[in-house]
Amino acid sequence: MPSDYRFSGPFVVRLLGATLAVLGLLVLLLVALVVVLPLPERVAGAGVLLAAIAVLALALAALRGVVVVRLGEAGYRIRFVRGAGVRQAAWDQVEDVATATVAGERCVVLRLRDGGTSTVPVGLLAARPEEFVEDLREHLNRGNGYRTGQRRRA
Repeated sequence: MPSDYRFSGPFVVRLLGATLAVLGLLVLLLVALVVVLPLPERVAGAGVLLAAIAVLALALAALRGVVVVRLGEAGYRIRFVRGAGVRQAAWDQVEDVATATVAGERCVVLRLRDGGTSTVPVGLLAARPEEFVEDLREHLNRGNGYRTGQRRRA
């Protein structure tokens, strides 16, 4: 049975706040350009409308809870994580799993047989890190045909 992990609430709030700040500055810049240059007022209105649509789209995506990490029967998939490395792989491609601190963030690193790695910052997920690691172990063990008593290290 697949497990889906979404962004944590605090991360979503920070992302929405930063987006609102950037859009606000862009609208302010656009209004200033309309005042200084001979541009029609409709340009500013269109900019405000586009910013409002962008905010609504982001809020809708946040409320829907976009899946960031999916642990499936055959493998895993990572989306919307910058610097994740290999974004998807089958369980039989995973050599081992380790924890690490990358840029001050606690991460789970999946090392692949071909030398690639996948990095998941557990602080971004709406789950306790221990729960995520345990679920990852279970999926990895099932995906590689291990019995419950035999586990890969993580």
